[in-house]
Amino acid sequence: MSENPTGDALPEYAERVLDVAELIPPGRVMTYGDIAEWLGDGGPRQVGRAMALYGGAVPWWRVVRADGALLPGHELRALHHYREEGTPLREAPSSADGHVPRLDMRRARWDGAAGAAAGGPGADGGGGAHT
Repeated sequence: MSENPTGDALPEYAERVLDVAELIPPGRVMTYGDIAEWLGDGGPRQVGRAMALYGGAVPWWRVVRADGALLPGHELRALHHYREEGTPLREAPSSADGHVPRLDMRRARWDGAAGAAAGGPGADGGGGAHT
């Protein structure tokens, strides 16, 4: 996760993705697809690319894969944040490689309702992620 590798102005799409990532409350998560749906633009890959290139300055650990698997290469850092914030986790079975837990997506996933009520993206009633 880098902040802005070129030092140039952020592309408009990346800026919008980062704005949504900043709205996600501690202890909650949105998937890459949720954010694309919220924005009404792009898809999970575009959101993932924006987060990979520019997401270092926002709570990147709150933007996740739909299957609840922790971000490869960043598992321990993310796990620290999840435990600190009380994000719901599913403990890994003893047979799992490295015993790394997954996010409990049913309980951790945020639908953006509080952000919309506060005038965030989607406040016009359109868009928004669904659980």
